[in-house]
Amino acid sequence: MSTFQAIYNAVIKIPKGKVTTYETIARYVGIQNPKVVGYALHSNKTPDTVPCHRVVNISGGLAKGYAFGGPDIQKQLLEQEGVSFEDDKVNLPKHFFSY
Repeated sequence: MSTFQAIYNAVIKIPKGKVTTYETIARYVGIQNPKVVGYALHSNKTPDTVPCHRVVNISGGLAKGYAFGGPDIQKQLLEQEGVSFEDDKVNLPKHFFSY
């Protein structure tokens, strides 16, 4: 299995209403650099299957370069799933998903 496919498989496991971080996914799939997770998600060809909008940075911030419409769309998708925000960051204590 490729690294990107391992990342996609990890992202698929994030339930609606939850988020995880690039770093958490990197550790879960056994890679050192969380940026590789970002590269994989930016290359995601099936966002309806691989919900990359559920991945945020370590402080709960949204992806400035969210590939499927920018951070406003990412926030909208998360809010539709019940994810709450404080100061434009996801409320991680409430919504964090860990493997």
